[in-house]
Amino acid sequence: MSTFHNPLSGWQVDRREIRNIGVDLQRPECILAERDGTIWTADARGVMRIGADGHQQLIRQQGVSTNTLDARSLVMGGSLPNGIAFNRDGDILIANFGNDTIELMTRDGQSRTLHTEIDGQPLGKMNFVLTDSRDRIWFTVTTRRVPWTASINEKTADGYIGLIDERGIRIVADGFVGTNEIRFDADEQHLYVAETNARRISRLRVQPDGSLSDRCVYGPSDLGGFPDGFAVDSLGNLWITLVLTERLIALTPQGEVLTLLDDGRPEALAVYEQHYRAGTTTPELMGACKGELAPMMASITFGGPDLRTVHLGSLAGTTLPSFRSPVAGLALPHWTRG
Repeated sequence: MSTFHNPLSGWQVDRREIRNIGVDLQRPECILAERDGTIWTADARGVMRIGADGHQQLIRQQGVSTNTLDARSLVMGGSLPNGIAFNRDGDILIANFGNDTIELMTRDGQSRTLHTEIDGQPLGKMNFVLTDSRDRIWFTVTTRRVPWTASINEKTADGYIGLIDERGIRIVADGFVGTNEIRFDADEQHLYVAETNARRISRLRVQPDGSLSDRCVYGPSDLGGFPDGFAVDSLGNLWITLVLTERLIALTPQGEVLTLLDDGRPEALAVYEQHYRAGTTTPELMGACKGELAPMMASITFGGPDLRTVHLGSLAGTTLPSFRSPVAGLALPHWTRG
């Protein structure tokens, strides 16, 4: 009987083959790729469209005030698009990290707020948004602590996952430590959750009515860094960005952790992790950990005609480092709609 060989085993990104897409981006935290080669990325000023020919167009949210990007963006209010996703019509759903709302923006910038509250309370620190094949909207809230940065040192377990469907908006799972990105497996039977401040991935079973059950830690209880964004490939590997750790890893279905790219600063990271354990981290300590390729590496997306081109998003970068993968990514619903 032959033994399956994971193409990622022993493979690493060749830094010489990385090319950059886009210029002068501001906080390109989340990325969407389309079949025709168009890339959309969240930007501190709105959403940036990058055509297959490299032409850029900044789509500003009409009627929404925006931030001037600086160190205060970690704590100040105002619009700050973070997670983005397409709905069935091709419009862009926005998890707005700055004003803690869920918004909908047409491709020409016409914007409206969908939700600001849940169960009569403010949503909390809105992080990510995702759609499934049934056009339901899933979203994550990192914390309800104010300021939200307090949750990092306190490791507050008040993050949650929400769902918007024909029944309205509701919480379907809570008690997460720094809820970040979420992703489905190939048949949407399981939902994976990045718990950044707990340094782990959790998994839940998706029930037909959208409720979530059978929560468990998926893979190691400590990934050796802080998972932020991730994507699933066609073989079931999770490609995970470890923010501040500045590392791209893969978590295989067998639970093995593979390092695919390491752009970390070991000395700065060692200092930060001492403060993380002590609950005394600061934005300055975070900033000292920034790598060079995708500073504060925060997300990952598969694109290209064969879904084998990988794009990396970041909190402090100005471009999208991209490279080829030996494995195709898992197609998101908008990709299969053509």
